[in-house]
Amino acid sequence: MVMFYFNNVPDDVGNFNFGAWHNMKPKRMQMVHSMLVNYRLHEHMDMMIPTRSTALQMTRFHSDEYITFLKMVSPENINEVAMTFGGLDDGLTRFNIGDDCPIFDGIFEFSSISAGGSISAANKLTSGDADIAINWAGGLHHAKKNEASGFCYVNDAVLGILELLRHHQRVLYIDIDVHHGDGVEEAFYTTDRVMTCSFHQYGNGFFPGTGQRKDTGLGKGKRYAVNVPLQVGVDDEAYKSIFQPVIKHIMEWYRPGAVVLQCGGDSLAGDRLGSFNLSMSGHGSCVEYLRSFNVPLMLLGGGGYNIRNTSRAWTYETGIAVGVDLTETEMPYNNYFEYFGPEYRLDVRSTNMKNHNSRHYLEKLTAEIVENLRSMPFAPSVGLQEVPRDPKYYDSDDSEK
Repeated sequence: MVMFYFNNVPDDVGNFNFGAWHNMKPKRMQMVHSMLVNYRLHEHMDMMIPTRSTALQMTRFHSDEYITFLKMVSPENINEVAMTFGGLDDGLTRFNIGDDCPIFDGIFEFSSISAGGSISAANKLTSGDADIAINWAGGLHHAKKNEASGFCYVNDAVLGILELLRHHQRVLYIDIDVHHGDGVEEAFYTTDRVMTCSFHQYGNGFFPGTGQRKDTGLGKGKRYAVNVPLQVGVDDEAYKSIFQPVIKHIMEWYRPGAVVLQCGGDSLAGDRLGSFNLSMSGHGSCVEYLRSFNVPLMLLGGGGYNIRNTSRAWTYETGIAVGVDLTETEMPYNNYFEYFGPEYRLDVRSTNMKNHNSRHYLEKLTAEIVENLRSMPFAPSVGLQEVPRDPKYYDSDDSEK
């Protein structure tokens, strides 16, 4: 069974606005939803409105002070709130508020929808109600414990993983966004209970500037952070040649109880910020490959700044998740049909961009990563313990936070 999470009443998540000039467009969520319904994919899965995350749940990862700031702040009172957190400049700088991460109307509500979707998805996986859970409004992987980063304010991926860890000894996080999944990696950098694996563009000052191959974790988490830095122009064949061998070795050696796959659409060809050259089919093959392992799987959104291509890819990948091949189908009429002209097809094609990833580079990188995996303990485990109680069941103040 596939459980699909999307706040559809009244199209909440798609109505938020980072600003007319900003690259992040939540409207893409409305576009995905409209296509899913018109492709009739909703008939193959359960669609549910998740419970929105509370401030208390967010502070399982984020600091109390930071979440309090997000609850209080708005475009109208930003200067006043900043003064209460150390002064006008200091109060904004400490939480990394600026051009990339502006304050917009409903910022806390937007974050609660995204985080609530990933927490609810994790709950459905751990309860056995779903084999695959999808939250395309999630995948905001850059947010840190004490600050916003890279258009991300609350790290729903980390919160979802923390929920999965209540029931699973090991969780694997995979990131195919064009940007390094730095916020998730940082959160679990010192533990062996979460392995993070990020495939991303690296070099020439590309954001966030982290994710070298040699960055593999610290302490107990040594070797449990896997970074796959790729160069501009990587195409379907090159991506598959490294993605599948690396993931195969991780799945066989690490043996995760659940997998979280962040499907950022900015690794597609034609993105406004990314410089990869993946087609819709190449991007979707990652979802198809993970599905073949029959391990509880959470699919999250993420980046994606060509909203037409991103919504195409996530629709296509929802089809993969539910076992419906949309490759050769005509695009049905939907609320955003005019956005997809002149071809009006569910397709994102690679361009003639040069692939700067040589076969030698990819083979050497794969060999280094696989060798590192072989040197770590097989299927690390923790002692059996009682599943921790969920705070929402015993904290009487939860509804007020």
